[in-house]
Amino acid sequence: MSPAESHTDVPQAVAAGELGFLDEQCVGEWVVRQRWFGAKATELGRLELLEALPLSEEPPLAIALVEVRQPSGTHELYQLPLGFRPVAERWSRGVICEAAGWTVYDALADPAETRTLARLAVGEQVLASGRARMAFHLVDEARQPPPLSNVRAVGAEQSNTSLVFDDRLIMKLFRRIEPGPNPELEMLRFLDAHGFPNIAPLVGWAEYASESISATLAIVQEFVAGGRDGWELALEELAANPARFVERLRELGAVTGRMHSVLGSDSADPDFSAEEPSSEALALLIASIDEEIEQVFAGLPNRPELGPIAGRGGEVRDGLDRIARISAGGRSIRTHGDLHLGQTLLGPDDRWIVLDFEGEPARSLIERRHRRSPLRDVAGMLRSFAYAAAASELQHGVRPPAGWEQRARDAYLEGYLSEADPSLLPAGAEATRRLLTIFELEKAVYELRYELDHRPDWVAIPVAAIARLLEDQ
Repeated sequence: MSPAESHTDVPQAVAAGELGFLDEQCVGEWVVRQRWFGAKATELGRLELLEALPLSEEPPLAIALVEVRQPSGTHELYQLPLGFRPVAERWSRGVICEAAGWTVYDALADPAETRTLARLAVGEQVLASGRARMAFHLVDEARQPPPLSNVRAVGAEQSNTSLVFDDRLIMKLFRRIEPGPNPELEMLRFLDAHGFPNIAPLVGWAEYASESISATLAIVQEFVAGGRDGWELALEELAANPARFVERLRELGAVTGRMHSVLGSDSADPDFSAEEPSSEALALLIASIDEEIEQVFAGLPNRPELGPIAGRGGEVRDGLDRIARISAGGRSIRTHGDLHLGQTLLGPDDRWIVLDFEGEPARSLIERRHRRSPLRDVAGMLRSFAYAAAASELQHGVRPPAGWEQRARDAYLEGYLSEADPSLLPAGAEATRRLLTIFELEKAVYELRYELDHRPDWVAIPVAAIARLLEDQ
């Protein structure tokens, strides 16, 4: 500990938004170990504490913004809710480091700190320190929730952290942040305003602003008590009643179709109005997939499970080229961006709820706000059925009935096409099928690369999809 650190009045420094007493290297080592840390590298080039905003004094709580720079030169921005307790208290949860006689820790591991967040989340208020401010907003001030007391964290998350308040509200804190409104906030506000019922209604949000950045830090939604995760429900019913889940998928497809119809319905909103796709946009998409195919197939190992596609990289690319000769067709809209069974809940009233509208976390915020064909969402969900069927057998030893995946696909697509605005799709069933094939191939090639790198035992799943798509051309 340096002499300056030893004489730091930590509560006073935190209250002033001054965190210069923290060891940035120590904080960086902790950040790298977190599941929500998005960078691939296990070592940092540098971590810098940019600024901090105090939220409470007892115990001290602050939101810190840190910039992470990689040796490659790339950089990312994260928010860290930080708590501080005297070392003598022997605090042990979420510990980051010790500084100036205080334990510095992840505030989301402390019930006292999360109750502060709960209090702030349900009120229209602004906290400011220096030139930084954090504003908490309610969608409807007339419906301000009553005080909240019981707070629990939601486990098993990757890119964000969520807190449930009294089993009535849920706050999602975005760990990695970028300038501008988060797509999830935009999507929920739009869907809410246009009366789409198959979401957990937005209650409020928190935004941060300073000279360096303006960004969404968190959203608050109604909590769907008793909701069943779509992925877990699929595995459960594959074991108990596979036909029942297929029927559920018909309604899920209809919900997806209605969602896309709403998202493409407002021509007066410049952030959501549907657009005619350009030939250049389709060409860029095809070029991107073609490059991915070339890279993946050039490095395929010699393994038996890769037999159905071994040596067929050129055939896959030729097939993609044939499919791409059709016009893009349909229209481009704001989409979910990362749709699969794990992004859905079946409510206790048997109503499907769509979750997590922020898009693929690995993509930049600008990319996630791009308009795309709604069929890209559909392709993601169809691939999820293939993974559910495989996971049922690989993880639980339950083999789905023959033809289950195809029946699941047919039911979902039937429901989808019955509700989706036809103007959003290419003209005619064959053109729609071909464009959907492009997006499925994109997903399957990405899956192949991922499974080769991370889950070799699952490689057969994307291999089967690529082989099927080759045969269907």
